[in-house]
Amino acid sequence: MEPEQIKVSVGDFGDITVAIYLAEKRKRVGITLILGHGAGANQFSNFMRMVARGLAERGLDVVTFNFLYSEKGRGAPDPKPKLELCYQSAIDAARRHPKLKRNRVAIGGKSMGGRISSQVAASSEQDLLGLVFLGYPLHAPGKPNQPRDAHLPDVHAPMFFIQGGRDPFGTPAELEKVFSKLKPKPSLLEIETGDHSFKVLKSIKLSQDQVHELIMDEIAKWLTSHAS
Repeated sequence: MEPEQIKVSVGDFGDITVAIYLAEKRKRVGITLILGHGAGANQFSNFMRMVARGLAERGLDVVTFNFLYSEKGRGAPDPKPKLELCYQSAIDAARRHPKLKRNRVAIGGKSMGGRISSQVAASSEQDLLGLVFLGYPLHAPGKPNQPRDAHLPDVHAPMFFIQGGRDPFGTPAELEKVFSKLKPKPSLLEIETGDHSFKVLKSIKLSQDQVHELIMDEIAKWLTSHAS
């Protein structure tokens, strides 16, 4: 499945590439999920492509995009306001797209992309079905006393966290402590022995492919349950 690619303007900063993975017409459930990529890889990384295609096969219309720094081939992420403006531009483009404009909209992403989506949701009214986080970066590795959760109580849409059991950016147990401050209480899928990229140890019964299938199954199930 090759996505449709469009160029989207981000204010005066230039254009980004937005990729649209449409579900088959007979499978479509009327939900657009917009996913931002992590800090170290763009929207066309193997992981992002796999997730986008897999969720489209499950009936979701999936939109991915490059943040400006990634679009321009730079390694260091942009400052927070530019990252948020970029994400908002992708949301606006998805809402305007002729084949998506009647869909319910959910946002999220991998690591940094998910965090930026939550900041956008916290700072403005978005009419969102929910947010999906693929490895939420609660804190930098080794710095649990510097959490990135102050804005989360201002997110009023349902949230779904998929987190590896040994994620150095925040364990499921650490997230559970944050959940007590949030309404509605978020959902959590713990990937046993998974790291920040959901790579699991051989000691568990599931293969790596099965782990990825589980993640995509649960995202599709969670979003469709909230849409009904």
